Amino acid sequence: MKTILAALGLTASLTLAGVASAQTPAPAANDYGKTESWLCLPGRQDACAVDQTTTVVQADGKTSIETFKPAADPGFDCFYVYPTVSVQPTGNSDMTVTAAERGVVEQQLARFAGQCRVYAPMYRQVTLTALRAVMMGMPSPGNAALAYGDVRDAWAWYLAHENKGRGVILIGHSQGSRVLLELLKNEVDGKPAQKRMIAAYVLGMNTPVVDGKYGSIPLCAKADQAGCLVTYVSFRETSPPPANSRFGKTDEQGRRAGCVNPAALLAGKASTDETPLRSYLGAKPFASSAAPKPFATGVTVSTPFVSLPGLISAKCASAGDFTYLSVKVNADPADPRTDEITGDVVVGGAVLKDWGLHLIDVNLTMGDLVALAGRQAKAYAAK
Repeated sequence: MKTILAALGLTASLTLAGVASAQTPAPAANDYGKTESWLCLPGRQDACAVDQTTTVVQADGKTSIETFKPAADPGFDCFYVYPTVSVQPTGNSDMTVTAAERGVVEQQLARFAGQCRVYAPMYRQVTLTALRAVMMGMPSPGNAALAYGDVRDAWAWYLAHENKGRGVILIGHSQGSRVLLELLKNEVDGKPAQKRMIAAYVLGMNTPVVDGKYGSIPLCAKADQAGCLVTYVSFRETSPPPANSRFGKTDEQGRRAGCVNPAALLAGKASTDETPLRSYLGAKPFASSAAPKPFATGVTVSTPFVSLPGLISAKCASAGDFTYLSVKVNADPADPRTDEITGDVVVGGAVLKDWGLHLIDVNLTMGDLVALAGRQAKAYAAK
């Protein structure tokens, strides 16, 4: 079971997100006026002040180094809710920053600092321990309401003390995205805060849409559009969602999962058009039982990230009850780069196909998301 939890890494059982523990006295609210309640804050040497240097490997095997520098005075903000990473032994995590939280913001958030001020609250998330209990057929010790309440309180504190009328992009992945969907429904949609929302990036989670909208928030249809939502779950083109998949599935009310390809928006295409992705793949093992494959023959990578221009493309696809980002590796025998990428959940040597490429949902489109954030912020400012 410990191996399974390590493999699942960023994920949370979707059933956990709506399950609270037995009735107990409510824990005290966090004070988000304290800097220690935040994983990342602007102008601070914290978890987001990490190396984002990237080795770029072209199709001919030539390499170059892409450096990274945070924006000196960004004009908008990013508010991020991280996925399930806590390995603490309780049903909900405490507010201690560990290597798990630091590792995930390195992969999913720090690069956005090139465009925006980054805010990432700590929250008492449902842990991998709670997931283990459910997998063993026991009641969940996790309290999803506690996790949501923390993020709601952090959002309220941010709006009251930090926002000062600035536009903001909300970003989440997996459990973080499920929390973010609740936040959008309860605290943004139809509320004064909606006027501050440049966009929402709800990644690695099913966003139920009706007529192309989540509530009143539309899915993004072009790059120069503000006030909209980008969402997807990712699967290999060669391994689409199986019948038992929890990701990308139409819900019981018949609402299909939304899918927006940020790379297609930037290219002026429809999300259903296959478009090359600007992926930033981690060069070291992270939240997966499988280490990254060699990125190219004869190439040594010493940077934290790797970019492989033109190798990975994607399009939004629908099949049966599923809607998802279909990811293609453009393998070429003449290309010294890898013909396969790592990102599946692997347990005991077996790929869990129902999870798709959940571990690298954000890495796959990171470059596109960061560029899109800049475009949407300009559209927001122009309004």
